[in-house]
Amino acid sequence: MDREELVKVRAEYDAQMRRGARPDAVGARVERVGGVVRQSAPGTGFHGVLWSDLDEETADAAIAEQVAFFGAGAAEFEWKLYDHDRPADLGERLRAAGFAPEPAETLMVCRTADLAGLPVAAPEGITLRVVKDAAGVELMMEVHRQAFGADRPAIRQQLLAMLAEAPERLEAVLAMAGDTPVSAARMEVVPGCSFAGLWGGGTVAAWRGRGIYRALVAHRTRIAAERAIPYLQVDASSDSRPILERLGFTPLATTTPWLYGA
Repeated sequence: MDREELVKVRAEYDAQMRRGARPDAVGARVERVGGVVRQSAPGTGFHGVLWSDLDEETADAAIAEQVAFFGAGAAEFEWKLYDHDRPADLGERLRAAGFAPEPAETLMVCRTADLAGLPVAAPEGITLRVVKDAAGVELMMEVHRQAFGADRPAIRQQLLAMLAEAPERLEAVLAMAGDTPVSAARMEVVPGCSFAGLWGGGTVAAWRGRGIYRALVAHRTRIAAERAIPYLQVDASSDSRPILERLGFTPLATTTPWLYGA
């Protein structure tokens, strides 16, 4: 993508996935309050700020308002900050208000059509299995524990709820070596939006470097193409960014989760 297209795509992403965000879980609520779009959710669902349009005069009051709002019901919440958000010192204002940054990620996008020819075949000895039930979710959680070193109860709850209430919004897939899960990933689809999100891609350490992650991207790309979704989107870690760049993904922005109450 050239610079002109990237600017256009970023504006479209902000409009659809942030400013016009829809709830990402059953029972979640998205609302716009002044210059902030936020989500609150039941249980371990995502609580936080998805988009903001602030300036030097309004930022501190908006931050204080969100701290007061979420502090009444959530143990912790996140302000998802992008490097083009205003004001330019919003991150430092969040730090001063008691937020702490998580590692930055790169928002990357690719035209679905540009990956249409990516081979879907898994590496030798690996089979891909679509997750359709609670047993499959538990296998995904086992991969996450081994790949990321942590349990993820919020993701478990989210996946189970989506499979039960909105399975059309989810494509979750496992890479299996025999009966052993070695990699997992998912794609989340927001009906009517131009972007399908690729999330949770992780491979157990002993199985990395064999093309499994690439096969999971290819599988989800095929599903997105079948649904005529124009773009794929990833919040890429430093580990996955080089792989995605080789596949044709382009950096669109840097995003940093700022956590309060963690």
